[in-house]
Amino acid sequence: MSDLSLGFSIAASGLRAQAMRLRHVSENVANIDTPGFRRKLTTFEPASSDGGPSVQLGPERLDPSELPRIFSPGHPMADDQGYYDGSNVNLIVELADAREAQRSYEANLRMFDQSRQMARNLIELLKR
Repeated sequence: MSDLSLGFSIAASGLRAQAMRLRHVSENVANIDTPGFRRKLTTFEPASSDGGPSVQLGPERLDPSELPRIFSPGHPMADDQGYYDGSNVNLIVELADAREAQRSYEANLRMFDQSRQMARNLIELLKR
């Protein structure tokens, strides 16, 4: 595989991984008020395919931290004491993760664009 196509492959795998990470963040934010919801955590793993080295999301894990107990006697999921398990999603953490995923996505997009420009310049040189 040529270095240019390797650059495309690496950047594309980074774009896919960051897009999936952003999807997990959006699912977490959407379920911030869902009783009993545990935050989804993402990790990255190196992957090797026919296209060369790449990155992919690891197995999805749930945040093991304790769920907050919320006092609301009128809630349908409340126990005898009036408490139910809330969600362990922290909006500030999710916004920071979303910002990081967005910036990483943009960096991979710039790398993809640089590879595209290098390929175009190479073709122009070969035409001469």
